[in-house]
Amino acid sequence: MPAGDLHFEFATAGRILFGCGCVRQAPALAQSWGRHALVVTGAHPDRAQSLCASLQARSISVTCFSVAGEPTVDHVRQGTAVARQAGAEMVIGFGGGSALDAAKAIAAMLTNEGDLFDYLEVVGRGQPLTVAPAPFMAIPTTAGTGTEVTRNAVLAAPEHHVKVSLRSPLMLAHAALVDPELSRYLPPPLTAATGMDALTQLIEPFVSCRANPMVDALCLEGLQRAARSLRRAFECGNDLQAREDMALASLFSGLALANAGLGAVHGFAAPLGGSYKAPHGAVCAALLPHVMRVNLQAADARAPQSNVRARYEIIARILTQNPAAQAEDGIEWVTALCRDLAIPPLRHYGIEQRHFEMLSEKAAQASSMKANPLPLTHEERIAILQAAW
Repeated sequence: MPAGDLHFEFATAGRILFGCGCVRQAPALAQSWGRHALVVTGAHPDRAQSLCASLQARSISVTCFSVAGEPTVDHVRQGTAVARQAGAEMVIGFGGGSALDAAKAIAAMLTNEGDLFDYLEVVGRGQPLTVAPAPFMAIPTTAGTGTEVTRNAVLAAPEHHVKVSLRSPLMLAHAALVDPELSRYLPPPLTAATGMDALTQLIEPFVSCRANPMVDALCLEGLQRAARSLRRAFECGNDLQAREDMALASLFSGLALANAGLGAVHGFAAPLGGSYKAPHGAVCAALLPHVMRVNLQAADARAPQSNVRARYEIIARILTQNPAAQAEDGIEWVTALCRDLAIPPLRHYGIEQRHFEMLSEKAAQASSMKANPLPLTHEERIAILQAAW
């Protein structure tokens, strides 16, 4: 790149607090936002009891709203209605990516008029939000999505068989509290799925056509931590050092994707997650090594002058800890990791080969696909699905 051609923007949450025990600072931060909070949780709202009690001790009333499973358009509509009826002045998301995405969207719709479909990408009208969302605090309890620092909420639209985003720069959290202790007792399958999502979100922005030096730095540091700690967190969930590494890797992955986009893995995850009951992180894991391989082959064939191979080579050397590793070695490392973490193939979720044509076409339209290092042909997209099946 010639001198003077480098331009980029970096946006993130108003405040990021990281460290064991930082969740205890939530009530003090929330006090200036109002006197009534909607606390959005996952399927087990009892896990937020301590948070709710600490808010109430600061004279902040609490209304809870639980999201079981990945969030849908209807969840957001219901949660917004609950928040309005309760007179909530702020929204606090406490849970995995599903709870945080739902909370983020509810905060946006609490202050903006009209229907959610007025603002949704792909299946909606895609209108911009015109009013700043209600104050929103994100407290992740898993280490994978990074959604605490992203500017979009991923929602399932079941009637359209796809996942889409509500997206706006206004949706960045007022505060993100990342406490590694909250992920300490995640079961191994959830540790694996969310951890592989974080790994994917560190690899895709680094090879993205929108990569920039600030994102690069976050991806490289995050990859080092994920490479040394994901297996350890899976095998020994009580290892706080491994949990801290993965919490930081997840945070960095969210910062990276929010500022450089993703790629084909998440391009496929949108229609797959919208059509099948498949955990997002596990789907990303099943696709990741095959997308890496096809991207590399496509770049060698159609864009040999690009930096795609060089970037995959850097990734390989971090993952393998071998300074002489080639790009293909990184793909093999990811393949072996998926095997060690017991990541199932796509067929495990009832995905049928007869649907590959439809999935390929929908993936091509997904917003994440636009940041892939280069456009993939229909045949290349089918080859990815076949290999991951």
